Amino acid sequence: MKKNHLHICLHAPEIPQNTGNIGRLVAATQCRLHIVEPTGFGLTDKNLRRPGLDYWPFLDLEIHKNLAALVKNTGEKPVFLSKKSKAKPYTQIPKDRNLLVFGNETSGLPQHIWEEYPDDFYYIPMFHEGVRSLNLANAVSVVLYHHLWRRLGWDQDTRID
Repeated sequence: MKKNHLHICLHAPEIPQNTGNIGRLVAATQCRLHIVEPTGFGLTDKNLRRPGLDYWPFLDLEIHKNLAALVKNTGEKPVFLSKKSKAKPYTQIPKDRNLLVFGNETSGLPQHIWEEYPDDFYYIPMFHEGVRSLNLANAVSVVLYHHLWRRLGWDQDTRID
């Protein structure tokens, strides 16, 4: 893994199409995708594979039994993205944090994570108060590209292809 790239973690994802889209995004940005079990689907599910097209060979994927195993394996201090957090927007994630953790689509992150990491939660602002949150794959895209852009020091004219 390249030093400037990130670890993206999906904690107990439930919708295979979201995870498939995120897998494709993570492969395209040369990040590592971590999945904390359980999932709401099998890793051979056609609905997981289809959104990733033929990019699966490029995906750097690790599966973990729990968050503690993930943190131990990566040696990184996690940050958490949640619609329930209102403390800090994602634009304030420190540039040196390499492990971005997203909760599942229906219940988010478990209470024990909120208790263990109370100061490490961020959110994506919504511009319409009637809209609760973005789709998980869209949320990962927003945060991932913003964080990479800042960390790599790209300016407006930087091409990435």
